[in-house]
Amino acid sequence: MTLSVPLSQPSDSPRIASGISRLVLSGFRSYPSLKIDCDTRPVVLTGQNGAGKTNILEAISFLSPGRGLRSVKLSEALCHPDTEQGEAFSSWSVAASLNTPYGMTDIGTGLDLRVGENEKRLLRINREDVRSQATLSEHLNVQWLTPQMDRVFSDGITAKRRFLDRLVYGLDPHHAGRVMRYDHVMRERLRLLKQGGISQTAWLDTLEAKMAESGVAIAAARLQTIETLKQAKEWALGLFPKAALSIVGECETDLQERSALEAEDRLQRHLAQNRSQDAESGRTLQGPHRSALHVHYVEKNRRAEHCSTGEQKALLISIVMAASRLQALRGDQVPILLLDEVVAHLDEGRRRALFEEILNLKIQAWMTGTDSDLFSEFGREIQHFKIAQGALEVV
Repeated sequence: MTLSVPLSQPSDSPRIASGISRLVLSGFRSYPSLKIDCDTRPVVLTGQNGAGKTNILEAISFLSPGRGLRSVKLSEALCHPDTEQGEAFSSWSVAASLNTPYGMTDIGTGLDLRVGENEKRLLRINREDVRSQATLSEHLNVQWLTPQMDRVFSDGITAKRRFLDRLVYGLDPHHAGRVMRYDHVMRERLRLLKQGGISQTAWLDTLEAKMAESGVAIAAARLQTIETLKQAKEWALGLFPKAALSIVGECETDLQERSALEAEDRLQRHLAQNRSQDAESGRTLQGPHRSALHVHYVEKNRRAEHCSTGEQKALLISIVMAASRLQALRGDQVPILLLDEVVAHLDEGRRRALFEEILNLKIQAWMTGTDSDLFSEFGREIQHFKIAQGALEVV
């Protein structure tokens, strides 16, 4: 199977910027309540360590599928007042008004422990309840870089695969739904096997057929995204390194050698053959959830995990900005970028290159830092808020 993804050329008409125009938090982390009114220009949040800058970025990250940039349980984001009289909140919410080329969109998400004992994420789009988190990807794409991601290439295959999947969300909004369906059916199958249901052949056949269909679609979307990024490798971001991506897994290999239907049949057959092993090990031993992303620093011909921390950070920025550039060229909605303490570790040349790209692509990047001077090159092109004692002040 040969993948070829033609790249669209930039439109002659100016692209309309998009982003958050209002963000409202309630009971979230260090904010009992908070409202930020802004426009689609980049947003800078400065303040001392522990002021609550990252909490705002995390709130925005919950407007996309998943568990946010900290990857936590929903209840961990509940506000706990510092005063002795203050009681912990039993609910939190994040709401945003989005200014898009297609008009205004309102998105809200949150947790309310008063409606049940289980942690169930609540979703609402344009004042209507939504059941699936995957729907969020159809309205908003959020990418982030945090200090915890500096060693993502050395943290194991799971972290790297999640990083790739988030890139795929931006180029293929339906990918989030596939990943969630696959994970849900995989858990159902494994639960059945653990409970001794290996003799329930008909039900296992049904679950494995669903896994195979979603799993091969996931692998195909990953391959297509990587192929698209390869075609754009000459668009390296100024002084940042070029990154070459590849993904290794049996599903991906099958797709490159045979049709999607044949790949589905093979995966379904292997799942059926591995039922005993999966039941004994307590995990599914085959599928796209075990595929491994590999990243190379092209100029140095070095694998990312063998690079320094600074080089890995530069590679991350290069990859995320390349994906953002592709979305702009294709006419897609460019993502909102959450850059937590990123510019503090860049030299002047790379910092200027990053700023220029953000402005050229009309990206609403939310950036944090302790030193306001690092953002001085933006001039009037940014919206600057200073955070102190849980309150925001316009700079």
